[in-house]
Amino acid sequence: MSKMETAVSEKEKKRVLVTGASGFIGGAVAEALVQRDDREPVLALRRSPTSSPAWPPHAVVGGLAPDTDWREALQGCQAVVHCAARAHVMDDNATDPLAEYRRTNLQGTLNLARQAAEAGVARFVFLSSIKVNGEQTSSERAFTVEDEPDPIDSYGLSKHEAEKGLLALAKETGLEVVIIRPPLVYGPGVKANFASMMRWLDKGVPLPLGSIPNRRSLVARANLVDLILTCLDHPAAANQVFLASDGEDLSTTELLCQLGQALGRPARLLPVPAGLLVGSASLLGKKAVAQRLCGSLRVDISKARERLGWAPPVTVDQALLETARAYQEGPPGAR
Repeated sequence: MSKMETAVSEKEKKRVLVTGASGFIGGAVAEALVQRDDREPVLALRRSPTSSPAWPPHAVVGGLAPDTDWREALQGCQAVVHCAARAHVMDDNATDPLAEYRRTNLQGTLNLARQAAEAGVARFVFLSSIKVNGEQTSSERAFTVEDEPDPIDSYGLSKHEAEKGLLALAKETGLEVVIIRPPLVYGPGVKANFASMMRWLDKGVPLPLGSIPNRRSLVARANLVDLILTCLDHPAAANQVFLASDGEDLSTTELLCQLGQALGRPARLLPVPAGLLVGSASLLGKKAVAQRLCGSLRVDISKARERLGWAPPVTVDQALLETARAYQEGPPGAR
């Protein structure tokens, strides 16, 4: 074998397959891998064709299903970063929502992982969710990886079952599995509730959230991607579970104030007691929304700090500023 053939062979062995590459997190992972020192050629997996640039090279797979054939995409891959999932569906019309979540997040994931093991993939990084731990904590304590899982909704249950299946597969096959559980992820291009908060602040809408004493952990997308890349290479990450966050907890009131500053639009917050807010929301059928705004959900990332020597590289202030700037520079229709 020539030196050139050897170099190509070694490079192919280091290829990383990223699923969900058209998504908010998967796309950022693929981009970050491309920007590394070219040790990590990327094959990005998308459910459907896209108009995005041809680099990184990508393949189109019909979806994350129990019977998807991944063999061609896995050829020559050293690692998989699995970001694709059936995420939260607010108005779920499925007859059996849990079955639908399991079909994608459990059965689809284990199908991919089994084929990855058969293809000789060394490491499988699975993006799970803090919902595996539960929905909320007190303001004094934080979730840890040692806590007994307590998933409540169908999404959290399907992720928990996938975690258990992956760790069992690791023992059976030798595939190294790394599980990461993030809380709410934000960053440039974020949508859903976080984008709604920016719109409210940008328009100067008065919000009854000026007296919320909770503590919540978030994670900037840049910090989550950095942890994912660390887990791809670090020997001590194999067959471990890590929690992710920015390492700085905020109350809802503090978050809105800091986000308003980032937008250059001071938050107009009314000091309504949290209990009154939750009670009123319950009468309107919005109790769950109010609990997320008023309740605490803290995440302990000490295991990632100690075992991997990892620390979030981006501060909350920096991440909020970048998120706000992207929102302001985006299309008017998004605002």
